[in-house]
Amino acid sequence: MNHPYPLSRAALVLATTAALWWPAQASNVEPTASAALSGKQTVGSSLFRYWGFDVYQATLHAPAGFDARRFEQQRFGLALQYRRAFKGSDIAQRSIDEMQAIAPLTPQQASDWTAAMQRAFPDIKAGDELLGVHVPGSGARFYFNGQLRATVDDPAFSARFFGIWLSPQTSAPQLRTALIGAGAR
Repeated sequence: MNHPYPLSRAALVLATTAALWWPAQASNVEPTASAALSGKQTVGSSLFRYWGFDVYQATLHAPAGFDARRFEQQRFGLALQYRRAFKGSDIAQRSIDEMQAIAPLTPQQASDWTAAMQRAFPDIKAGDELLGVHVPGSGARFYFNGQLRATVDDPAFSARFFGIWLSPQTSAPQLRTALIGAGAR
């Protein structure tokens, strides 16, 4: 049987394709929350309450010198330790609503980002922790109870998602102030 490409050339093409694909897929994603937070310190922490109910304890982890004015350009982690049970789909919808309140989303962004968060956020019970890690220029990583659960490879999503807590336009300015501490601006 005659092949249009000799076997050695096909193997070379396959190896080259794999080499180009593999680094993007195995791009140093930490498998655990503790590994993702290595080298980070607690910047601030506060209990978030809504209508008198304790919702979660939020804690911001970042390297020394974290500047809230440039949060989109810095790597950090935001941990939410839940005090109540919530459906993952409800967390995703509330996140979209908060993102829309900061600045409008296109219908495509709202649809794509809701789907991504529904995959990333499981149903939560009291005591569970979700950690989101913002990776500038790459996107977001989400950890559930210490283990990697999902990545969203979209820098615009990540900046907008973490803006829920860190943007000056947040709906929870007191929580933002508590989280960013000395980096408050």
